[in-house]
Amino acid sequence: MKALVFHGPGQKAWEDVPDPELSEPTDIIVKMDTTTICGTDLHILKGDVPAVTPGRILGHEGVGTITEIGDAVTTLAVGDQVILSCISACGKCAYCKQGVFSHCLGSEGSSGIGWIFGHLIDGTQAEYVRVPYAETSVYKLPATVSPEQGTLLSDILPTGHEIGVRHGAVKPGDVVAVIGTGPVGLAAIATAGLYGPSRVVAIDLDANRVEQARLFGATDGVVSSAKDWRDQVLAMTDGLGVDVAIEAVGIPATFQMCLDIVRPAGHVANVGVHGSSVDLPLQDLWISNIVMTMGLVNTNTLDTLLKLVAQRRIDPDPFISHRFALGDIIDAYDVFGRAAETKALKVILNS
Repeated sequence: MKALVFHGPGQKAWEDVPDPELSEPTDIIVKMDTTTICGTDLHILKGDVPAVTPGRILGHEGVGTITEIGDAVTTLAVGDQVILSCISACGKCAYCKQGVFSHCLGSEGSSGIGWIFGHLIDGTQAEYVRVPYAETSVYKLPATVSPEQGTLLSDILPTGHEIGVRHGAVKPGDVVAVIGTGPVGLAAIATAGLYGPSRVVAIDLDANRVEQARLFGATDGVVSSAKDWRDQVLAMTDGLGVDVAIEAVGIPATFQMCLDIVRPAGHVANVGVHGSSVDLPLQDLWISNIVMTMGLVNTNTLDTLLKLVAQRRIDPDPFISHRFALGDIIDAYDVFGRAAETKALKVILNS
């Protein structure tokens, strides 16, 4: 089969690799119908995720059709179309029983890490993929949800919802600021509206992305290159700052921006994948009573979000900016990697 293979920082190739095979009775083999590229894949290519070794097939999102099932699989069948969660869950360990699938203790990849696709085992940017722990790691695609929509439920919508909105404890009446309006930031904006905030402020260097964020539910926008960007944000509150500041970029500057605008007793929810350390001025923060969270998505709300998409309560279609054939994945990476120029959000790859 063909797959997108990582060959070290800055190096990737669409090339022939062996077809995947069942290795455990709980496995399935899936023919990929639709996949996409994530900002995390770009971090891998920059060398920010050293656990990804040369030879790894990248990708952790997508929808596919089951072609083979292991002997222990009873609730899935050949021909079922399924959403592959970006997090694999054995369903039996102590963390899985708590719904903390991101730290599944199963033996696939590395015990204690639930994100294994395209990280510790071969991923979804391929014609076929082996899916471990299938019955607890995939979701059947309803007829009312398209494969493209289902692909957006693999990662970005649960990530923005769980690590941004839920960790940020968004509640009715809150003023929420989302710094970084890439796909995950937009997912936080789109799902924040489920909790009744009074304002959702999109903040980004790119004026076009700030304006686009209104399509996803942002009530206000601030271009962060403006010298008075912080004053603009504070003017939308009572002057004390926002209730929830969501960081969705993954660089020190945007983390600091969250600290600059959060109010006393507010929440800072870090969603971005950081490749370098940030300063944490505890000498100033200790007295502010803020709550600071971070984490890897569990996808334990994927099923809930799937129902909301099926009922048109959430519309994932605006996230899709470009479509490519799976075989054109190198071109898709180029477009996604130059998002500021190409205005790319999510690039969809169809087989």
